[in-house]
Amino acid sequence: VQLQASGGGLVQAGGSLRLSCAASGRTFSSYVMGWFCQAPGKEREFVAAIGWSGGNTRYADSVKGRFTISRDNAKNTVYLQMNSLKSEDTAVYYCAADRGWPISELTTAYDYWGQGTQVTVSS
Repeated sequence: VQLQASGGGLVQAGGSLRLSCAASGRTFSSYVMGWFCQAPGKEREFVAAIGWSGGNTRYADSVKGRFTISRDNAKNTVYLQMNSLKSEDTAVYYCAADRGWPISELTTAYDYWGQGTQVTVSS
């Protein structure tokens, strides 16, 4: 599976962005999909993940109520809608695919990674 993330950019605090991650291959619907972020000098950390059909989701406490993860299996794409952005959300955002189950928050559980897209929130 190859993953291509897009949609990052510069936005003011309180604004919104929608990230997309397009996947290659015919087995997209069999992967748990996740979003992670990494700020300069920090470890990569979990943001959100979604199960095969989209019925199961998990979020980091820091983004609950602000971010929404969704997927369109017909388009082989997973999305991250980011609302009420804060300066502390500034990071490179990566999408990832996990062949296993259940949904995991661990980077080590994910088998494939996209190249990352920069999100910068100005205060």
